Amino acid sequence: MNFKENKILVEALKKGKNEAYLYLINTYSRRLFAYALTLIDDHALAQDILQNVYLNVWRHRKKLKTKYTIQSFLYKSIYNEFINQHKHKQALSVLEEKYANSLEKVVNNTEELNIDRIINLVNKEIDKLPPRCKQIFILSKKEGLSNIEISEYLGISINTVEVQITKAFKVLREKLGDKVRPLLLLLFGFKNEIRRSNLY
Repeated sequence: MNFKENKILVEALKKGKNEAYLYLINTYSRRLFAYALTLIDDHALAQDILQNVYLNVWRHRKKLKTKYTIQSFLYKSIYNEFINQHKHKQALSVLEEKYANSLEKVVNNTEELNIDRIINLVNKEIDKLPPRCKQIFILSKKEGLSNIEISEYLGISINTVEVQITKAFKVLREKLGDKVRPLLLLLFGFKNEIRRSNLY
């Protein structure tokens, strides 16, 4: 069964097919975990968020709709779970509240975007980054490594890591333009960018 087709995958999930659920986990876990890390910056809590989202997807699978992409639904679910957990623990700081509000605007409008097309576009631009810049960006935003972990892994300074990540975001924003910037925020998070440039 071709689960790459959104309709087929959603219908299989609604019917409770285990192979569809395993496909969902194997396909999206890494990128969803990386996204959760941009929100919570804590590996254990990010893993909790991811697990809760998958549990909720299975529990409420019959409510899934084929007209919405499962990918967009999963990103929204990660964000909503983050907000729910955060509210239980502490009040949002001014910066966190601004960041969360920006994300909420993106999340509420992602159905208007062709998510798959834009993600492909983002990945193509990532591939065009200078080799070291690309390597550091992928380790940080796709593999979920901290700046310290990247520094130790590559044998470079933390400052170099931060400079290369900032450079990557700058290049992506310039290449992809205003329409795609909100999705960059959704996919990778812009906490550092908010601190530096107050863009959102």
